[in-house]
Amino acid sequence: MPSSPPLKTIVSASRRTDIPAFYMDWFMAGIANGCFEVINPYNQHRRQVPAQSHEIHSIVFWSKNFGPFLRGNFDRKLQQQGYPLLFNFTINAADRRLEPHVPPLAERLQQITELAQRHDPQAITWRFDPLCFFRRGNRATFHHHLDGLEPIADALAAVGIRRCVTSFVDLYRKVRLRLPEARLELVDPPLAVKVETLKAMAAALRKRQIDLHVCCEQTILDALPAGTGIRSGACIPGPLLADLFGGGFAMKKDPGQRRTQGCTCNIAADIGSYRQQPCYHDCLFCYANPQAPSRRPLNRKRS
Repeated sequence: MPSSPPLKTIVSASRRTDIPAFYMDWFMAGIANGCFEVINPYNQHRRQVPAQSHEIHSIVFWSKNFGPFLRGNFDRKLQQQGYPLLFNFTINAADRRLEPHVPPLAERLQQITELAQRHDPQAITWRFDPLCFFRRGNRATFHHHLDGLEPIADALAAVGIRRCVTSFVDLYRKVRLRLPEARLELVDPPLAVKVETLKAMAAALRKRQIDLHVCCEQTILDALPAGTGIRSGACIPGPLLADLFGGGFAMKKDPGQRRTQGCTCNIAADIGSYRQQPCYHDCLFCYANPQAPSRRPLNRKRS
């Protein structure tokens, strides 16, 4: 009996940094070399991830700024070499106080419009993420950025985007430490507030034929009433990848992600690095940003 062909790898590029915005030259060098050398962020072990097209099922790109990626025509170059592509594009509100170095909203909307013109919109996931509640100064009133949701949803629905993924911000210690400098206090709202927030989001998106998925929020999912249409979401969705590009990869959940909290991401090889490839968006809520913005290095080499 003939043996089955080896399973292909899904490449995640990347949860740990913004490769499309800052590191596409490095990425394309890995493609040319036939592998990526990846350093485990926890134990510093090195390993090689295959990068030849016959070894790769698909590449999942994550970004808040696909401008350099599009200007360099990297998607077309990769597709010409036989690499299927999926895109996770994070687009939050126009107010950039929490994301000080992302491009203006109009620019990001133009980028996702161009992506949707070049690719099947089903291969593009909109991430409105994370949901942040915050106080300014000593005020007791909560603020959030959800007032920017519907204008973005209108623009994305018009170009065929049908999938939105979200979650609530995780208040890691390093996140709390950098906030006083920005004169902001992020707040973890009560469960009831989170439930009502997601219900309102889902209702607004449903009017635009966009489905809402939540990532790593099992407690909230369990508290949602029936009929909201809100689903547990995967940022690396195995079934969708199989529908778009066929099988041939290991269809199983990633044990390295937060499965107990509801993560349903398929197993993939993440090739980014927090240290070797710092992200320069300097988002105040980001787990991948170890320092306050004023302490970040200024030699910001972009692709």
